[in-house]
Amino acid sequence: MNHPVAPEAGWDTAPGLLDGAKELTLGPEECNLAYWFTSVAQGTLRDRGETGHHRDAVVPDFLKEPGPLRDALVLEFGFRGLSEEIATRLLGHYVAIAPGVPELEFYATQLIDEARHARVFRNHLVELGQPAATLLRDIDEMAADYRARVLEPVVDFTLDIVRDKADFPGGVAVFAIVIEGVLAPAAELSERKWTPLSPATGEISRGTAIDEIRHLTVASTILRDHVARHPEYRPRLLEILRAGVKLWDEVPDREFVIHREELFQKGMVQHADLIGDYEVWPGVRLLDTTPDQRYDMAERWTDEMAEARMAYMGLPVEVLASPAADR
Repeated sequence: MNHPVAPEAGWDTAPGLLDGAKELTLGPEECNLAYWFTSVAQGTLRDRGETGHHRDAVVPDFLKEPGPLRDALVLEFGFRGLSEEIATRLLGHYVAIAPGVPELEFYATQLIDEARHARVFRNHLVELGQPAATLLRDIDEMAADYRARVLEPVVDFTLDIVRDKADFPGGVAVFAIVIEGVLAPAAELSERKWTPLSPATGEISRGTAIDEIRHLTVASTILRDHVARHPEYRPRLLEILRAGVKLWDEVPDREFVIHREELFQKGMVQHADLIGDYEVWPGVRLLDTTPDQRYDMAERWTDEMAEARMAYMGLPVEVLASPAADR
């Protein structure tokens, strides 16, 4: 008997990342292993399991030639691939300390999701012409500065909570609200800006975004339920969130993103005929945007998603305000 694919996991029925993360309600009990095998493996990933995109969604030839657009994509997917690999390793600790079977099964599936994301981001670089034999080493070299200055402080912060203190709900908060909450809007922007240029690239970003909706919404439910059962945990949770916001204020992610966006800008102008009047968000043509505008819009999406999720969990959104912007 064929199980129907859950609408939020169907390729043609899933919402966009922003709407899904703001409006959907999912919990670990429903997003279990059976859900993953039926709705994700046989739904989201049907015909896209190997590369993250359908074989009919092609990589255009101009992305295989040297140029700023290709450079921007190699940097973006190289950095995202490394980030997802590191996320996969972190999630092993979540599985180890999961308090119940629903949480264990959910984080086991998220671990697989993140490992898949790392794989499709990396392998897309091979589709662009990067040599497969040296790919891992090339990414490590290309992203060494990013790893040291952006990723490692985040990893240390997370390991302290989830490995050293074995604080499961604290770890959930860090991953969902701090790490994915900050990175997800950049993923949304990636899907929107590459879609008119490269069908394959757009599909890879779309598939990973469908997974991120699930990760963000299930984690919010886990935290909401934990705080409802253990109100005494609330101050600790807020303390972790404040520390996470402070951490993101201190890591220099903006300089890496803006550098990519400046390369994208140069390449976008070269291929303006392909983009035409395509709108990156309602009423705004992609061609009319600047690197700073795109970065700022992703920041605004971060705030919108955070507000919606914090309200769902019954937590004060002010906790996520940057200390620099505070009073």
